[in-house]
Amino acid sequence: MSKAFQEPSPMPTLMRDPFGREIRSLRLSVTQACDLACAHCHREGQEVSAEEMTLEEIERVVAVSASLGVRKVKITGGEPLMRKDIVDVVSRISPLVREVSMTTNGSRLSEMAAALKVAGLARVNVSLHSLDPRTNERMCGVDMTAHVVAGIKDAVEVGLSPVKVNMVVFRDINHDMIPPMMDFCGRVGAVLQLIEYESDRDSANTSEFAKKHFSLGPFEQGLAAVSTQTTINELHRRHRYLVPANGTNVSVEIVRPMHNTEFCANCTRIRVSSDGKLKPCLLDRRGAVDVLGPMRAGATDDELRVLFAKAIGSRRPYWS
Repeated sequence: MSKAFQEPSPMPTLMRDPFGREIRSLRLSVTQACDLACAHCHREGQEVSAEEMTLEEIERVVAVSASLGVRKVKITGGEPLMRKDIVDVVSRISPLVREVSMTTNGSRLSEMAAALKVAGLARVNVSLHSLDPRTNERMCGVDMTAHVVAGIKDAVEVGLSPVKVNMVVFRDINHDMIPPMMDFCGRVGAVLQLIEYESDRDSANTSEFAKKHFSLGPFEQGLAAVSTQTTINELHRRHRYLVPANGTNVSVEIVRPMHNTEFCANCTRIRVSSDGKLKPCLLDRRGAVDVLGPMRAGATDDELRVLFAKAIGSRRPYWS
């Protein structure tokens, strides 16, 4: 079992980027390996690389970020559960920050949920775009629906909270499958997170993007009209609605990065790729700063903090 996080005294001063955004969280990729082949995967904006940080290097990157005021870490991939030492990763970094969470495709979650909870994982996001196996195979290359559903249920059972189900919505593929997903999440006690398909600026005006994109704006208006409670996620100021669904209530959060002027303006995260590069933004390829090379060359923690400051200093809102 991991040690409990203890708030340092005095608290580190939060770093701010040139647009005044505080850096409170770290999105940490631990591998590029994945057992699915989702055509829409953004791969955390990483360049293809077989290099991976070791357990000790991951722990050091998180410790340095915590010394700069980071209090939350989101573990991502590829598929993070493909790392054989992923439970150790969670156990090592959970005492360093207030919260460790994870985004996973859920294919291996059922067998690992309990161990991850004991290691210090607080909550989990699980990608599931439909309850229909054929739709999931079309979107992800492989049908893992039964495994993912079992993983979601087991994550709820062991006390990972909240469990969020990430559903990327596509026109004419799964946009009409939102109501069944709401019913499912209400039954199992998960939050449904609806995510609009996103592209970079170069692709945003193409016919291919228009063919795939489904605007969640009208759907969100409908949710707001029937919601019994509305809250706001501080990160990106995303709205979450508590709505009736098939005899129960379900929380539905809407993620609209391209059509929400507040989204980038309220981004408080810095990213680290699995091969040890600080990345200021998912879609902006500029400003990446290597920290793995300097670490392996003997850089001090103060020198690594300078590299963090350099990456944070190049952050800019991508959508505005």
